[in-house]
Amino acid sequence: MRLLPHPATEDIELTEVLRALSDPVRLEIVVRLALSGVMNCGEAGDHLGVHKSTASHHYRTLREAGVVMTKQEGRLKFMSLRRDDLESRFPGLLDSVLSAAGIPSTVLGPAADVPAPR
Repeated sequence: MRLLPHPATEDIELTEVLRALSDPVRLEIVVRLALSGVMNCGEAGDHLGVHKSTASHHYRTLREAGVVMTKQEGRLKFMSLRRDDLESRFPGLLDSVLSAAGIPSTVLGPAADVPAPR
């Protein structure tokens, strides 16, 4: 499994995270990841209403901002939220964003419960 380039935890910037989360399509991807844990890019992009290349742009924006971790296995790419990293840099930010998006905290559970990619 190959890890794509990501910012180190200490290099994640609040302005970049907020910019990445400000787009409705990217916010929907983050909500889906929060509910599912790990998804391949095809699953995450289903029914977003955007072209495949546009979805790829959104995935890259989230990765470069430090919101998601993307690992490549063969031809598939698996994404998961960087909950622990975001929580250590900006306590409560991700939970606040997800709560504002209508996801109750009882559904999300603790930040450490995100499963590893297959």
